[in-house]
Parts: sequence; C-alpha cells; structure tokens
Amino acid sequence: VQLQASGGGLVQAGGSLRLSCAASGRTFSRYSMGWFRQAPGKEREFVAGISGSGGSTYYADSVKGRFTISRDNAKNTVYLQMNSLKPEDTAVYYCAAVRGSYGLGPLEWDYWGKGTLVTVSS
Repeated sequence: VQLQASGGGLVQAGGSLRLSCAASGRTFSRYSMGWFRQAPGKEREFVAGISGSGGSTYYADSVKGRFTISRDNAKNTVYLQMNSLKPEDTAVYYCAAVRGSYGLGPLEWDYWGKGTLVTVSS
C-alpha cells in the first residue's frame, strides 16, 4: 500500500483545512486508516482513526469535536477535516494504514505516507 497525503498549508487560528490521503491498491476497504502528527521536538501522536468500512471512528481528546476523519472507498481516499485550528495543531501530518483493526501507537501501523505540513498562525 502506498499513501500520498496532501492538503497542508498555512492557516490562521480558527481557520480550517482538509487533508487528503490517496492510497494505492484494490483492497482499500480492508484497511483501517489513520492520521498522526508530529510537532518539532515531539513524538509522533495519534490524531484520528477510521475502520475499513468507515463505520467506526476514534479521535484523540485534543482534536475531538474539531476534526473529522472520513473515507471514500470508491476513491481509495481518506480525509481529515480540521476546523477551529489552533497554533498547537501545527505539525507534520501523516496518514497511515493497517490491515484490519488498529491501535493508537505508531508501531501498530504498517504503512505510512510522506507527511504534509500544517502551520497554524496565532
């Protein structure tokens, strides 16, 4: 599985961005998908995850109510809609995939895309 994230950029606090992650392969719906982020000097952290069918989602407390993860299995794409952005959301965002169910630690995910930088100015 190859993953390509896009949609990062510079936005003011309170603004919105939508990240996309396109996946290769014909079995996309068999993979749980997730978004992680890594700020300078910090460890990579889980942001949101979604099951293969899209019927189950999970969010980190820090983004709950502001971010929404979704997927379009017909397009092999997962999205992260980010609203009410804060300066502390500034990070490189990565999409990840794992076959079947997923955990919250980075080591539990098998495939990673190159990150996309999100910068939120105050």
